[in-house]
Amino acid sequence: MSSTDPRLDMDDAMWRTLNLYHQRIDAERQGSGGPHRHMAVGPAAGRLINLLASSLDAPQILELGTSLGYSTIWLADAARATGGKVITMELETEKSALAKEMAEKAGLADWVDYQVGDALKLLDILDGPFDFVLIDHWKDLYLPSFEALLGKLAPGAILVADNMIRGGRSGGQTAYAAAVRATPGMTSVLLPVGSGLEVSRYEP
Repeated sequence: MSSTDPRLDMDDAMWRTLNLYHQRIDAERQGSGGPHRHMAVGPAAGRLINLLASSLDAPQILELGTSLGYSTIWLADAARATGGKVITMELETEKSALAKEMAEKAGLADWVDYQVGDALKLLDILDGPFDFVLIDHWKDLYLPSFEALLGKLAPGAILVADNMIRGGRSGGQTAYAAAVRATPGMTSVLLPVGSGLEVSRYEP
């Protein structure tokens, strides 16, 4: 095992679970993989969000767009390592259930609160503050989600938005990036990792 092998700092259950996801992603690329599309960050982006979230002390982590739970595994591992907690939101009940099943395989379900429903409605009833947010749902919701979140961010909070380069840059992505960069106290950079990550730090 080389010094750059990603398994060096994760337990066997987590690695086996991630490998199941990787197999599914490969199957989808070949035209199969099941009724639900994976629609998740890749391994490089997963590792980066894990490192960013792990840099925080007992972070309250929010994920918008669970999908099948691949990024949730990376975030839950960071929560386990730091004493934090993940709230993840998904519109489709079946996807959320599949994601929870995978987190149980990884031994990480205890660090995740799975919520099902419209993200904007769910955000309206959450108090925060949030220390880390991953935005990875429908692109036309990026900006309204940011607007709903802004008053619930802790000082020093990190926001990561996925699919900011590849996957079709819509008006929603452009509007989100512009709004984030125009927000007082927010610094932001676009990283060419995976499908492109807009990584922002809020220090009002």
